[in-house]
Amino acid sequence: MHAASASPYALSPFDLAALLVVASALLGTINHKLFRLPHVIGLTVMGAALAIGLVLADKLIPGVSLGYWVAGLLERLNFTDTLLQGMLSFLLFAGALHVDLVPLKRNWLPVLLLSTAGVIISTLIVGFIIWGGAVLIGITLPPVWYFVFGALISPTDPVSVLGVLKQEKVPEGLQAAVAGESLFNDGVGIVVFVILLDAAVTGTDFSLASGARLFAFEAGGGLLLGAAIGWTGYYALKSMDEYALEVLITLAVVMGGYALAAQLHFSGPLAMAVAGLIVGNQGVAHAMSDLTRDYVIKFWELVDELLNSVLFLLIGLELIALTPGAPQVLIGLLAIPATLVARGISVTITTKLVPHTRLSDQGSGRILWWGGLRGGISIALALSLPVGDTRNLLLAATFAAVMFSVLIQRATIGRLIARLKSSDAECVAPSTPS
Repeated sequence: MHAASASPYALSPFDLAALLVVASALLGTINHKLFRLPHVIGLTVMGAALAIGLVLADKLIPGVSLGYWVAGLLERLNFTDTLLQGMLSFLLFAGALHVDLVPLKRNWLPVLLLSTAGVIISTLIVGFIIWGGAVLIGITLPPVWYFVFGALISPTDPVSVLGVLKQEKVPEGLQAAVAGESLFNDGVGIVVFVILLDAAVTGTDFSLASGARLFAFEAGGGLLLGAAIGWTGYYALKSMDEYALEVLITLAVVMGGYALAAQLHFSGPLAMAVAGLIVGNQGVAHAMSDLTRDYVIKFWELVDELLNSVLFLLIGLELIALTPGAPQVLIGLLAIPATLVARGISVTITTKLVPHTRLSDQGSGRILWWGGLRGGISIALALSLPVGDTRNLLLAATFAAVMFSVLIQRATIGRLIARLKSSDAECVAPSTPS
C-alpha cells in the first residue's frame, strides 16, 4: 500500500468536511471567474477533471501518489453513507420546503404515478435493454443485476433543472410536478433497489408478493411517519414566535425524523418529503411570523446550496473509483440510450393514463423526459454494491448515465424549453391574410 493512501485516515471528520467545503468554494470561485458554467455543472466537471488528472499524474510521474491519497480520502468518507445516511435527509426536506402544494394537488395523480409506477416501469425497461445489450457484447451477469441497475438509475434529481424551469417561466404546475416526482421517486427507487439487491446478493428467486409487502411496509411507513413528524413540527412552530428556536425545530424534524425512520425500517426519504411539504406549506403559511419565515426559508436555502455544491463535487471526484476497460466503456455507452428510452416510455405511459391534465400535453412530456436528470442518489447506490467485477460494470454504467444527464441534459434543457415555448407561440399566433 502506498504511504499516501493511508494518510486520509489520520484526518478527523471535521478535517474531511473542511476539505470538501474549501474545495467546493475554491473550485466554485474558479468556475464563476473563468468558465461561467452553471454552478453544479462546473463543480461536476472540475471534480471529474481533477480526479482524471490525479490518476494520470500517479501513472506518469514517479513518486506522485496524490490519486491514491484522494481515493483513500473518498473511501474514508464513504460517499454512500454520507449521502444516504446524512445529506439526503437535509436535501429532500429543503427541496420539499419550496414545493407549493396547490399546483401539486392539481396534478397529484400523474405525479403519484410518475414517482411509483414510473420508477417500476423504468426499472424493468432499463433492465431488459441492458440485459439484451450485454448479451450482444459478451457480458454475462445473472439477470437480476441488470434490474438492480435499473432501480438505482431510475430516481431523478431535479436540483439543477428547477432553477431553469423558474428562469424560463415554466407554469407552476409543471415545476411542482418535476419537484414532487423527484421528492417521492427517490424513496420509491431506494426501496425497489434494496428489494432487488437482496435477491441478487442472496441468490434467491425474486418473489413479487414478498417484494410488494416489503415495499408497502417501508413506503407506507415512511409516508405515515413523515405526516406525523411534519404535523408535530407544525404545532410546535405554531406554539411560539422565536425564530432561532423555530429554525432549531425544523432541524430536529429532519434529523430526528430520519433517524427514527431508520430505526423503524421505514423509508426516510419519503418521510422527509412529506414532512417538508407540511412544514413548507402549512407551517410557512400559518405557523410562522414574517421574521421567522424569512429566517427559516433562507437557512434551508443555504443548507441546500452548500450540500448540493459538495454533492456535485463528490460526483465528479468519485470518477476515481472507476476501473477502466472495454466492458466498462461498452456498458457505459449502452446505459445512456437505455436510460433515455426508459424515461421516455415511463413518462408517456404514466402521464397519458390521466388525460386532460397539464402534464399530458406533448410539451410537458418532453420537458419531463429530458429534465429527468440522474444525480447523487444513483452514484451512492452504485457505490454501495458489493465489491467485485459486477460492481465495476454497473458503476461504469451509472457514471456514464449520470455524467450525460448532468453535462448534456442539464446544459440543453433551457434551449428545449425555449424552443417549445416558441413553437407554442407560433401555433397560437393569429394568421395574416395573404
